[in-house]
Amino acid sequence: ARYWDRFFRQRGQRPFEWYGAFPELCPVLHKYVRPRDKVLVVGCGNSELSEQMYDVGMCEDIVNIDISDAVIRQMQERSGSTRPKMSYLLMDMLQMDFPDAHFQVVLDKGTLDALLTDEEEATIAKVDQMFAEISRVLQVGGRYLCVSLAQAHVLKKAVEYFSQEGWVVRVHQVASSGEKQQFVLPVFVYVMTKFRKIPGSAPQILEICPEEQDKPMRMESAEQLVAAVKDRQHYALLCSQISKTPCREQVSLDLCDKESGKPRYTLHVIDSPLVKPSRDNHFAIFIIPQGRETEWLFGTEEGRRQLAASAGFGRLLTVALHREQHYEGMAGIQVELSGKVMELAPPGLPARQQVPFLSVGGDIGVRMVRHCDTSPLSGEYVVEDVKGDGSCYFRRLVFLRNRNVVQSEARLLPPTPFQGQKKRRKDKKKPSPTEPPGAIDKSYLCCEHHKAMVAGLCLLGGPDALPGELAVLVVGLGGGSLPLFVHDYFPQARVAVVEIDSSMLEVATHWFGFSQGDRMQVHISDGLDYVAKLSAEAPAQYDAVMFDVDSKDLTVGMSCPPPAFVEKPFLQKVKSILKPEGVFVLNLVCRDAQLKESVLATLRDVFPLLYARRIEGEVNEILFCQPSPEGRCDPAELGARARALEGALRQPGQPWDSSYMLADMLQAVHIL
Repeated sequence: ARYWDRFFRQRGQRPFEWYGAFPELCPVLHKYVRPRDKVLVVGCGNSELSEQMYDVGMCEDIVNIDISDAVIRQMQERSGSTRPKMSYLLMDMLQMDFPDAHFQVVLDKGTLDALLTDEEEATIAKVDQMFAEISRVLQVGGRYLCVSLAQAHVLKKAVEYFSQEGWVVRVHQVASSGEKQQFVLPVFVYVMTKFRKIPGSAPQILEICPEEQDKPMRMESAEQLVAAVKDRQHYALLCSQISKTPCREQVSLDLCDKESGKPRYTLHVIDSPLVKPSRDNHFAIFIIPQGRETEWLFGTEEGRRQLAASAGFGRLLTVALHREQHYEGMAGIQVELSGKVMELAPPGLPARQQVPFLSVGGDIGVRMVRHCDTSPLSGEYVVEDVKGDGSCYFRRLVFLRNRNVVQSEARLLPPTPFQGQKKRRKDKKKPSPTEPPGAIDKSYLCCEHHKAMVAGLCLLGGPDALPGELAVLVVGLGGGSLPLFVHDYFPQARVAVVEIDSSMLEVATHWFGFSQGDRMQVHISDGLDYVAKLSAEAPAQYDAVMFDVDSKDLTVGMSCPPPAFVEKPFLQKVKSILKPEGVFVLNLVCRDAQLKESVLATLRDVFPLLYARRIEGEVNEILFCQPSPEGRCDPAELGARARALEGALRQPGQPWDSSYMLADMLQAVHIL
């Protein structure tokens, strides 16, 4: 009390509001304070809040209490004659003189925050006493409204105390008035509604109302509610920071759907310090077309930096759209995002500056989810058709645990005239311009690393031709495009595929045109076990062994293959099942430089001859490993072999894509 007496004497008549001006709080207070309610304001200080509520007619029967005699006398002098129905009393809220169930509303603006400064035992005891007194003087159905900055320990204490008493707890984020705020952090109002405590374990009702919506979102636990508030605090801090200074690193965040709470947009903020600012190039929004968020330009930090520099704006905000969501075209997205993106505007943006929305081709792209399921091994996955450049469509397999990585991809063939006529006769409508064809183009390898893996098979033959019979083992099926291509373009090849996940065989068969036959067999088995068994029972039988298998463990800095596949004892088993002149082709995806160097050292210990081919714009590196150093080729000879292989593969009647310049695929190969 002595502290507050001294504080208010020094401050004089100037109101001390801390945070939460009346215009900002008014929309929330109007929901929970009725004109006939009897309202108690605890720790009123010399705030104008009660006076403003009285003056606008929100409520008149207001009792204000405080432990500072100085401030109570000041407020009595200020309001006594002009607001006769409102009173100010000197009283300690920890020991109130009011009878039980005397008020419909208890209002607290910053008082809990001032009391709960730490989590010491004495402090917690005072807070428990405060809550018990508030509970005592409130009627059943009454509301305790607490205006707070929602520090985690303060919010957690309030939520846990009142939810355990059987009260309904709702947290409102107060909408900013747009004027310069004293605090960067947003203001919240906890609304605790008193219910009679039901014996036993009644379900807790915990809700949050973000500032942009009226409909509350249900939370499962106090921890989830605290985390939701913390998300909004972090966002406010982020907006404040990047509105004052350029981003040194790329900033990313998810904007979630109001109904489901699932991510709807993923935003990246990229600043280009070399762009000279002018009135029209401060800020732009770039909408990434659906299905193209995995491309290097949009899906990597380096790619987005290049995109921002080429766009010529000081700050570029890229927006990726999520596959589970529905969007109403570019105009709809612009309306939906226009307010939120301005919160991420750069410093120095001129007032009322129009911010352009950009995209590729002016639309949001096409994405159609064809199939969703869950695999016990791979988790949730989707098969989707997306529109690429021009009129091409592609089918993709994506594991949702790593949603920005395309696991498998195949190009779809354009419809034939007969297909189009048949469709029109059936439904008497023109085909939809967004309806993609369904047949898989088996002649086309979408993935650059698959092209490089195929090109590496030229190491098997001399300058003229491949061996007549070709035994190939592929570990990792995915959509099946790699083994299918080898099967179709190497007529003498017998292909064995090992896949640990039976779900992937179903996906490849039903959605990617894969099929088994005399020269193509799939074995559902762990690749480690299968190779170990071959090594023991039938060594030296394969001309080529190809590993294109992903790791399920995302905590390791290597996403392909799993670490066990590149351990020395296992690699020695791989070497043993190769013919002396064979080749082991490995797709390596490793972001950890130290781990990658360790893998390469192990490969060099096992295989005397090792070639490497980096895939431009990707993390993939294709390694060609041979068990004998005698077949070593210089770059010129490799190019000659690749041209010979390409000539052999271009069979009459078989389509051949112009992008398969196998010699070009091996141009950047170097010997390790």
